[in-house]
Amino acid sequence: MNKILSYTTIITLAFWANTCLAQSPWSEFGHLFLPVENYVAYQLDDSIQIDGVPNEASWAKAEWSDDFVDIEGNRKPKPLYRTRLKMLWDEQNLYILAEMEEPDIWAYYQQRDLVVFHENDFELFVDPDGDGLNYFEYEVNAQNTLFDLFLPKSYRSSGKALISYNSLDFESAVSIDGSLNEPTDTDNKWTVELKIPFADLSMWGDAFPPKNGEQWRINFSRVNWQTEAKDGQYTKKINPATGKSFPEYNWVWSAPGIISMHAPERYGLLQFSTNKVGERPVAFSAPADQQLRDCCWLVFYKQQAYQSQHKKYAQTLDELGIPDSLVRNGQTFKLKLSATPYQFTILVTAPDGQAYAVNNDGYIHAIQK
Repeated sequence: MNKILSYTTIITLAFWANTCLAQSPWSEFGHLFLPVENYVAYQLDDSIQIDGVPNEASWAKAEWSDDFVDIEGNRKPKPLYRTRLKMLWDEQNLYILAEMEEPDIWAYYQQRDLVVFHENDFELFVDPDGDGLNYFEYEVNAQNTLFDLFLPKSYRSSGKALISYNSLDFESAVSIDGSLNEPTDTDNKWTVELKIPFADLSMWGDAFPPKNGEQWRINFSRVNWQTEAKDGQYTKKINPATGKSFPEYNWVWSAPGIISMHAPERYGLLQFSTNKVGERPVAFSAPADQQLRDCCWLVFYKQQAYQSQHKKYAQTLDELGIPDSLVRNGQTFKLKLSATPYQFTILVTAPDGQAYAVNNDGYIHAIQK
């Protein structure tokens, strides 16, 4: 799902509103720093058959996530239909189960790598190392048609999706409580079951299973279109004011706060536990480096907005309206910007000397001392 214009427009408007009103550097981007969702995934205690029917004991023991919300969070009404999911894992694979209430279940695309978000679909985005680059996207419709792709960097940084990427051992299955492509009745829900090998989530070198307590950036989206029946088939409903189909609904697990699923720093957090599902529960641990990351992303968002307005990056913090230090949750972080009109890197240092950097590609990482 590619929503570049919406992302840029929202960031730009927020940036210039803040400049005019001389608010706190954080004020206009508050919607991009709301807490993200989190989920602790446990290991299987039996085997799972990927058939779309969650009748295994492990699925019964796994907890449901919170219900999905609108992609812009509480800025928009709650979704019309409920969506929720569960996650499990073993040494080789990540397993996902999603349940979507839906009175009209439809899908006509049947060929792999067709752009299935042009129909109703379920989507997964995962950035295993959380560096903002090299993330994966999987989309499945109610025909169980897969659209999988790899993104070296986000569209907002002029990234190009590698659609030729194919997850070799990916498995998915769909079960339908109702009927597919039958507009004359009312359906109940459709369920998607996914198996994603850890080996498929690495483009270079060997992939290793997660360690106990390891956290990944991950998010899920559900695209839903307004439809009507014509000649016995579903078709997108046309807005008479525009002559085009109504915009799709975007319902997500962890709201990024903008109409884009391509801001990996806004994905939710999946924490892996080696405990068997249903045994000893484990508390989620908030990332210790989150404050450093927040400071990096604030400057990144401001540079994105500045570039959209001026067609170049700011070369000083003054141009961005940011001081050389930021206060976040009672701590003071030092900033150092290195920039040309065409690229930039921001270095953020915490009071204890720990430092992070992010550049114009959205690559964020710790600086080793």
